[in-house]
Amino acid sequence: MAVADNSREQFAVELARRAGELGLRYFRDLESLTIESKGHQDLVSEADRDVETFIRAALRDAYPNDGVVGEEHAPTRGKSGFDWVIDPIDGTANFVRGIPAWTVVIAGTMHGVTELGVIHEPSTGETFHGSRGGGAFLNGRPMRTCGLSSLGEGSVGTGFSNRREARNIVPFIDDLVRQGGVFYRNASGALMLAYVASGRLLAYVEEHMNAWDCLAGLLLVEEAGGKIVAPDPATVLADGTVVIAGCAGVFDRVKEMCDAAFRP
Repeated sequence: MAVADNSREQFAVELARRAGELGLRYFRDLESLTIESKGHQDLVSEADRDVETFIRAALRDAYPNDGVVGEEHAPTRGKSGFDWVIDPIDGTANFVRGIPAWTVVIAGTMHGVTELGVIHEPSTGETFHGSRGGGAFLNGRPMRTCGLSSLGEGSVGTGFSNRREARNIVPFIDDLVRQGGVFYRNASGALMLAYVASGRLLAYVEEHMNAWDCLAGLLLVEEAGGKIVAPDPATVLADGTVVIAGCAGVFDRVKEMCDAAFRP
């Protein structure tokens, strides 16, 4: 049986939905929200911290021997080898401006290998979830990446990281447009990965993402029949990873474009 058995996945799905309800309460009262800046286009609010505290408490009660790695609080070491990797609100820049495109993200890893992933978008009620070897689902219904093979047939999600040269995404976008493609960005990398897994986007690329932003989505893309650049289990939790994920028909071309654009 896989480490991420169905009980863990279902627990994570329900927890993400409950955390989303808490986030929505803050989202509906933005006038009273305390917001801080952590750097260029990198915001944090009391909602982020409180939602993460809520998730951590639930995980501690249900799985006390597991570790927890999250965006807003220091990691908690566990004894089981299993780590929960969480982003309480991915898309904080959207959240604090009242844009309904943000997610609660929960992944589960065993020795750095992702075993389950949940991306819940409270504003739409959509929950993207799956487990290694168990498939990928949208609100319980199987989902698949798209079957297209031309960049001119859909949109490619793009992100940029303040941990790399942000301008490195520019030559990729230029190349994409020259080939008849369209770029898409909604400021939530996790949500765009979920859109790849569900066939809404052809691909998603970002030169660097932290583990809590991308591990759930990368697993969902794989389980939905897509292709990814696999993160290194030994380093991804601490150091993050490049993210290149897409449907099988465009992945190789998109990776070539990223290799050219993301050079040091």
